[in-house]
Amino acid sequence: MPAKLPPARFVRSVLKSFMAESGLEPRLFEQRLRVTDASEGKVELELDIHKDHTNRLKIIHGGTIASMVDLGGSLAVASMGLYATGVSTDLNVTYLSSGGKVGDKLWATATCEKIGKTLAFTTVTFRNSEGELSARGSHTK
Repeated sequence: MPAKLPPARFVRSVLKSFMAESGLEPRLFEQRLRVTDASEGKVELELDIHKDHTNRLKIIHGGTIASMVDLGGSLAVASMGLYATGVSTDLNVTYLSSGGKVGDKLWATATCEKIGKTLAFTTVTFRNSEGELSARGSHTK
């Protein structure tokens, strides 16, 4: 039986699969999003904000953050050792302050709160370059 990969390595392999197999994630995040750390149930992400992440006000678009809630929640589930992370049943985002502009970084912490028989419950919080809480999301898969 093969040895279990450490959470950070396993999560990075799942992210690599998302980038190879999905249509959305590579368009938004390839070469711009990194898993900086992962442990069982928790994943830390860092995004380099580019123009295609922004709205007409030149700040990060709410849809970019919502996509990160989706992906971050999936990676938090993966950090529990699950390669197949399921499909979304619910996603909610609360925007608290600007997440940043082109050239800034956005940090996200995704946590898998609970995995049941058929659903997983995750939360994702976001901090901007000033360290302010800029958004928080919940994601059920």
